[in-house]
Amino acid sequence: MTRILYNLLFPLAFLVILPRYLARMFHRGGYRHDFGQRFARYAPELRARFDRGEWIWVHAVSVGELLIALKLLDELHRRHPAWHFIVSSTTSTAHALALGRQTDWWVPVYTPVDFPHLVRRALDAVRPRAIVLTESEMWPNFIWTARRRHIPVVLVNARVSPRSARRYRRFAPVLRAVTRHLQAIGLQEKSHAALWKHLGVPAQRLHLTGSVKYDPAGERPQDRDFRPVLAGFGFDPADPILLGGSTHEGEEEILADGLRILRKQCPAARLLIAPRHVERTAKIAASLARTGFRVARRTETHTGPAPDILLLDTTGELPDWYACADAVFMGKSLRGSGGQNPVEAILAGCPVLFGPQMQNFAALREALLSAGGAVEIHDANDLAAETVRLFTDPSHRAKLVENAGIALQPHHGATVRTAGLVEDAFMGSDSAPSRV
Repeated sequence: MTRILYNLLFPLAFLVILPRYLARMFHRGGYRHDFGQRFARYAPELRARFDRGEWIWVHAVSVGELLIALKLLDELHRRHPAWHFIVSSTTSTAHALALGRQTDWWVPVYTPVDFPHLVRRALDAVRPRAIVLTESEMWPNFIWTARRRHIPVVLVNARVSPRSARRYRRFAPVLRAVTRHLQAIGLQEKSHAALWKHLGVPAQRLHLTGSVKYDPAGERPQDRDFRPVLAGFGFDPADPILLGGSTHEGEEEILADGLRILRKQCPAARLLIAPRHVERTAKIAASLARTGFRVARRTETHTGPAPDILLLDTTGELPDWYACADAVFMGKSLRGSGGQNPVEAILAGCPVLFGPQMQNFAALREALLSAGGAVEIHDANDLAAETVRLFTDPSHRAKLVENAGIALQPHHGATVRTAGLVEDAFMGSDSAPSRV
């Protein structure tokens, strides 16, 4: 009955959200490339590649999940060089990033829309040996169809935010019909186990792995040095830099106000801003230009004096930009809600500031603040005061970075443990982590 109800209601919901979805696609661009894959239509050369060997399907909805998936794939490939992977994503930004990083042993595709006939067509083409889902993306028809075909499905790096917990409880009947088909779930936090048990997942299928996202091991080394780029814009190597990472609407103006206050004590300070959605860049540039600051865009030719604010209007470069910063503010934590992942900045050796809206990373926020590994701010004045201290007190800055590393220690080895869980589910190995 649940499946019937879902397949009656999902097309209606799809029609409702379709205009907004299409508008976002047009706005972000790049939607035409491989568009047919959303309807399980693959190019002949890709089908031919599917026919050569066995595949494991790894699903990662957007950029954050994709980076988790690629980190896990590196570990699995190290253990099993003969394995091949399909990595599906939903957003055009994630797909573009995947296309730029694909190798001869994994291939990126778009996730098919969760209609039964499209899912069947996709699985007929790929014939995966197994399916790995990352974090919280669980499409019912995709899972149901896989299990009818006796394809094991594992959810790794399972994340439960307060918002998703409320959503899960609201749709518990549907989710119970889905989650009971999951062969194993790798949990980021032990505290998340209760919700999954409430959704009907037997305790023996729950495994505490920690977060792949927070695991320093296996992180991609910095492969791009952007300091020459800054020099090309006229930045002096001695200029202290504050970077706003993955900012959301309204936060760019707060950062600009913070810069104005900050410069009273640190006149050479400069601001880099990486918007979460690069399609907002033109609007942000116009808004910041009205503040009186010189504003430039990373992708545009710049002449004249160095800009006060540089907008990073690219995708997939942020982890390498962190290495250029002396302090980092994590976006979506002052405006909006949920926050953004601070781990990449921490691993780059940057002290981290964030606002109180970090619900998507509640456990990590608590761990960082308790360890003295991050600073919570509430407005532009807080931002300026804390940044001044980080710019002028090297020992404080070093201690904040050291303490942040200590807060991440429970997640050390999460990538290896998660790879073991995948092996255990698919091969019956003895490498799976302990059950919760």
